[in-house]
Amino acid sequence: MKYTTNNVRNMFLKFFEQNKHKIIPSSSLIPSDHSNLLFTNAGMNQFEDIFLGNKKFNYSRVVTAQRCLRTGGKHNDFHQVGYSTHHHTFFEMLGNFSFGDYFKKEAIAYAWNLLTNEKWFNLPKDQLLVTVYQDDQETYNIWKNIIQLPECKIIKIGHKNNNVYESDNFWQMGETGPCGPCTEIFFNTSNDKKLYLHDLKDKNKYIEIWNIVFIQFNRIKHNKLIPLSTFSVDTGMGLERITSILQKVNSNYKIDSFHDLIQSIYQINKLNISNNNQSINIIADHIRASTFIIGDNILPDNEYRGYILRKIIRRALLHGNKLGIKKIFFYKLVSSVIRIFGESQKQLENQQKKIENILKEEELQFNQTLSKGFKLLLNEIKNLKNKELDANIVFYLHDTIGFPIDLTQDICHEYHIHINISKLQNIIFEHKKKSQKKKITINNIINTIHINEKSIFKGYKYHIITSNIKKIFVHGKEQSTINENEEGIIILDQTPFYGESGGQIGDSGTIFIKQSIFEVYNVKNYAQAIGHIGKMHTGKIKIHDIVTAKINKKKRLLIQNNHSATHLLNSALNLVLKEKIYQRGSFINEKYLRFDFSYFKPINIDQIFNIENIINHQIQKNVNICEQYGSIHEAKLKKYKFLQHKHYNSIVRMLKIGKFSKELCSGTHSKRTGDIGLFKIISEKKIASGIHRIEAITGKYALHKIQDQEKNILEIKNTLQSNDSELLIKIKKIINYCSNLKKENQILNKEIILNEKNQLIKKIIKIKKIYFLNSETKIKNRKLLKIMIDQLKIKINSGVIILFYQYKKKYIFIVSITNNITHKIQAKNIVEIIKKYTNGSGGGKIQTAECIINNIHDFYKILPHITSWISTYI
Repeated sequence: MKYTTNNVRNMFLKFFEQNKHKIIPSSSLIPSDHSNLLFTNAGMNQFEDIFLGNKKFNYSRVVTAQRCLRTGGKHNDFHQVGYSTHHHTFFEMLGNFSFGDYFKKEAIAYAWNLLTNEKWFNLPKDQLLVTVYQDDQETYNIWKNIIQLPECKIIKIGHKNNNVYESDNFWQMGETGPCGPCTEIFFNTSNDKKLYLHDLKDKNKYIEIWNIVFIQFNRIKHNKLIPLSTFSVDTGMGLERITSILQKVNSNYKIDSFHDLIQSIYQINKLNISNNNQSINIIADHIRASTFIIGDNILPDNEYRGYILRKIIRRALLHGNKLGIKKIFFYKLVSSVIRIFGESQKQLENQQKKIENILKEEELQFNQTLSKGFKLLLNEIKNLKNKELDANIVFYLHDTIGFPIDLTQDICHEYHIHINISKLQNIIFEHKKKSQKKKITINNIINTIHINEKSIFKGYKYHIITSNIKKIFVHGKEQSTINENEEGIIILDQTPFYGESGGQIGDSGTIFIKQSIFEVYNVKNYAQAIGHIGKMHTGKIKIHDIVTAKINKKKRLLIQNNHSATHLLNSALNLVLKEKIYQRGSFINEKYLRFDFSYFKPINIDQIFNIENIINHQIQKNVNICEQYGSIHEAKLKKYKFLQHKHYNSIVRMLKIGKFSKELCSGTHSKRTGDIGLFKIISEKKIASGIHRIEAITGKYALHKIQDQEKNILEIKNTLQSNDSELLIKIKKIINYCSNLKKENQILNKEIILNEKNQLIKKIIKIKKIYFLNSETKIKNRKLLKIMIDQLKIKINSGVIILFYQYKKKYIFIVSITNNITHKIQAKNIVEIIKKYTNGSGGGKIQTAECIINNIHDFYKILPHITSWISTYI
């Protein structure tokens, strides 16, 4: 039988389907909103609510081939990828699950039958061994008495550090919640049939192929478990690992799917490299991960999931650079991934162009940074006297050049160079401390409160209601009273205030009783409670007071006009751009709206005007904006738009604007489109790879904007003494005249720099093996001064330059060091010497630093000391 990757996947699914399991499609790599995971990292993730008892399921037996990504947290395989033969970022997890149906005996029997039966995987029984939790005698007995596995092949795994229930063979979802013992199946790849417990650490000899978890307890405290009323089974087997064993290869990177992808890398880049090249393996792994992450509509970014994607892409590009690949290449591999996975992942086929465009743009942006940082880092490594890279160099690469720290670590790992991570973290911490403004506001404590109360939102219909005070928090602590001038959070049983959500800001207004007034300036949601954040203006309010809650109606009307306009914009964009766009974020307040969306081409002014025309036409039609409630299934059938990967309740609010817009939304909206008045786009820009942002205004703000623009144009016409027809011609003439002046100025500047440079070259001296220049300069223009210093550094190749000039009654010094000696001498250290002996002030970085002193004679006195200091460190 031919065990291709696709065949193995299909055999696994078919085996369990024949044993009355329902095949469930893989869920997205993006977990549901209530998960604390960045990415789906196990087959059980999509069933988490079922294990927790929060959700009922139609099937008691299911089987899946789940797409997974492990790049952080408990399961972090990122830095092992490429160096290990059996680890990946992206992989497929084969799993069978029982929800209150079969348990230990059946689960183990299924696994053994699939693995060893000649009709299925037909693995030699004598090459399989298992581990069990030391206190799980029942599982031990099943392996011994029913499966009849020799005792020497059943290993009991104990506790870690004598902590109860802390064991490699005791699975837990978190610090509390469902948990239970597990049994793991290993495959012995060697000819040595003798087994010792410590041998399991040899991952090349013994490969873990299957983990079967028996979920039978609920952990309520660290060491307190109670039995669950319903027992479940959760298993996981890596598709790539089991395929490598069935194909009898010693690495996942040699299985058919990886082999074909690696051949594509060779062919596209015309490489001739030996097998098992770690960089090739990393590129192959990372293009799979990148393709599937983007396929789930995640884009490269500097934070959250987008940062993980960017890190994966850049690590692959780094290894491409190491292989000598100079041209952009990564995006060209997407078609190979889609071809190899086409049978099981057909949804990627329609996204190929999008995925390629995103990767291509990311690669172009990073190439310049990569080239500069890579060159500088290798130079630093070359000049190291020991095997440790200075943490300051690592931070300089990151902060000044933009070369990621994790890539520096990866290169150092290749060269067996150590980095003092503790020192690096201190440098980063100090930098952040200096750059951040110290602000203490109520926002520092609003996320620390925990509330079990439920608030009912009445704001769709009412702007003012009577309500009961349920909870009061002051400085994050629950109190019975909030007094005058205190800031805090008030929880009501029902409220007209909308809590910040879905891009819409929270309402503001007042909560009052008699003469006691609490000013609400923001509203947030805390689970099912709505928190009114503000300050007690006069009097005091107590728990259980019956109060009046009144929103700022004028502000609310402006907010909801902008929110309705955002829905119109979403629909108009799809019409004008003629591609399916995906919302990437929004912000809506009373003054403007902001809408982020995915699109991979430039947007021109004619398209902007077309979008405005379509939206204003809908406003002029004055159509009704209607809401209705229904199931999420019903909403999908009726083709309402919804945010991908957002977790929705079973009952959702459907918002419809005539026949033009249909979206799921919990925000507040206008009654009719005519309420919006006028719509005007004020900016459109690209904010990230494949992400555009539109900002727009409505109503009076839009009108004022147009009037201001008219006023500015009138002033320009009066200044230039021009009419409408001649205005553009006159402006172009002025621009052309200025451009010619700029060219003439550049020629003069070059002459000034050349003359000054020639004079300074005569003053260069040699200190040991380097050159030293110290002189006053006639050039005081900072831009010209920098150009001249760069030219001087090229001239001397290796050395120190100190230039100074008089400004008013003081002297400004610039110290600059060539790159190749910064590991020995740093500009900021020379500046510190000057400051110390002249009472000057200043600072800087490794290559360039500056200071200001009052008396030039003080500097000349210490000049011999500076040259002596330089001589000592060369």
